[in-house]
Amino acid sequence: MLLDDLLREDLALVFCGTALSDTSHRLSAYYAHPGNRFYAALASAGFTPHQLAPAEYPKLLQWGIGLTDLNKTEHGADSALSADAFDADALRDKIERCAPDYLAFTSKRAAQEYFKVPRVEYGLQRQRIGSTRTFVLPSPSGRATRYWDEAPWRALAGLYQAARSRRRRRS
Repeated sequence: MLLDDLLREDLALVFCGTALSDTSHRLSAYYAHPGNRFYAALASAGFTPHQLAPAEYPKLLQWGIGLTDLNKTEHGADSALSADAFDADALRDKIERCAPDYLAFTSKRAAQEYFKVPRVEYGLQRQRIGSTRTFVLPSPSGRATRYWDEAPWRALAGLYQAARSRRRRRS
């Protein structure tokens, strides 16, 4: 495993990427490439009250947010990853164990590899993992700039805020 998952029980949301970038691997931090919009999108859409630096990713737990990747053995650009290194079974086991309200794939590629389908659309998916609802987001990677759209991130933020409110009322 290149970087430990940021997971525990009682999370409202887990973000799942395809794999670590070379920069994230080198810096031991999720979404660490300077061109990646992940932390800016979290702040702008309302998941976090301010923009975190990549090294601060463990703080996401305080907002009920976790992180993982579908490929935990390789790093680099999606085009350089081995198809057989995507471990859908391991991801399913993790999500069933920690049971967040939502699992959000941070790229169509991650969702397609997990669901083993040739195409997915952005937004809430009909497929669940146990009780966890799934969502597909545009990639925040700088390599995916032409596909960037913050609207699905904002839509997920509304679902996330509602899930957090429900969890707080139950505690």
